[in-house]
Amino acid sequence: MASAAEQMAANLSWGTFGKAKELQSRILFALGLLIVYRIGTYVPVPGVDAVRLREFFDQQAAGLGGMLNMFTGGAVGRMAIFSLGIMPYISASIIVQLMASMVPSLQALKKEGESGRMKINQYTRYGTVFLAFFQAYGLAIALEAEGMAHDPGWFFRLGVIITLVGGTMFLMWLGEQITSRGIGNGISLIIFVGIIAELPAALAQFLTQGRTGALSPGVIIGIMVMMVAVIAFVVFMERALRKIHIQYPKRQVGMKIYGGESSNLPVKINPSGVIPPIFASSLLLLPATVTSFTGQSADATGWLAYVAAYMGRGQPLHLVVMAVLIVFFTYFYTANVAFKSDDVADNLKRQGGFIPGIRPGQKTVEYLDYVVTRILVLGSAYLAAVCLLPEILITRLSIPFYFGGTSLLIVVSVTMDTITQVQSHMLAHQYEGLIEKSRLRSKGRGSKPRR
Repeated sequence: MASAAEQMAANLSWGTFGKAKELQSRILFALGLLIVYRIGTYVPVPGVDAVRLREFFDQQAAGLGGMLNMFTGGAVGRMAIFSLGIMPYISASIIVQLMASMVPSLQALKKEGESGRMKINQYTRYGTVFLAFFQAYGLAIALEAEGMAHDPGWFFRLGVIITLVGGTMFLMWLGEQITSRGIGNGISLIIFVGIIAELPAALAQFLTQGRTGALSPGVIIGIMVMMVAVIAFVVFMERALRKIHIQYPKRQVGMKIYGGESSNLPVKINPSGVIPPIFASSLLLLPATVTSFTGQSADATGWLAYVAAYMGRGQPLHLVVMAVLIVFFTYFYTANVAFKSDDVADNLKRQGGFIPGIRPGQKTVEYLDYVVTRILVLGSAYLAAVCLLPEILITRLSIPFYFGGTSLLIVVSVTMDTITQVQSHMLAHQYEGLIEKSRLRSKGRGSKPRR
């Protein structure tokens, strides 16, 4: 027999959505901020030669330019105020989380609860400012070196730095506001909207390649089938769970016996979601970004040009490093953020629950670590395969990046996560409605006069 929660979930409809006013306001708030983000991707940085910039990115469309445009919603190709995107914030988050697992003072902050988390977030913002300043300065120098500045000099450099750093900080604020007052994860939604907004142009370019004969009809059909297969596989794996049996002991209160129930602790095959591919991509963009914007000759960049040549998109070293980074961040993010075994074990102990055959406390932590580690072997392999296998085909055929595994994974995962949050808000609204009805009924019964 279905539980009450399952019955309520089955009754979710547009009528229920129409009554959930708070959910509607959250969705409208998130949409409004995302529209502001899209407008910002069309506001240009002052002093940049748009014609020369367009020519440069047309040459880089199959390489770094296409990759940067995918993660910034086309802002880099227009050199807009959001050209740095949200990547400095993601890079700062990686650095701070890595340090929090190694530095004792930061480890102590993590254990302080909400106050410690706010302090770590503050350090992340400081790191974002530093990285954004460094990248904006390098970008300003690169624009001058490529002849894209109308009036080169320190005035131009300061204008670029202030504009781009301010744009990144504003995006970080937008993401935090969407997460707290809107719906879904704000940072993921910003990247998601950037990909979706540029997808029609990428599709038109893809179909143009078929019309001009650059791609055969068989290849076009094959790519479409591959995309559908990847989407189906991502949906299946993101919904896959490993259920750990939990038992609650019986307890007697007066003449009644409570408890004795059993339930399941669901552990996703991929608890980290879309974070590992985003982290890996942001780190791999750094050397390519520096070399592409510091001149085209190998002599001018030295060893950095050598690294970028072998770390270019589709190169064997690039694929190997990306696979290693995805696996690493899958384990790291799961252990430190997505599924903390010690916190789960403490919650079970406080609630009186236990895993049959496993003692509460440290033994439960060890068992959960053992189970999650084995699950992540499959989860990390799935992420690496989805991100890399389509990339190999797409690089060889010069197909737009938006059809790659990373972009498809981001789009599907963020969509599923947002829909799940919408359903959770609708269920909460139904629960509140039932509680309100029960209170009204109890008041009505209590107000009847006795005969």
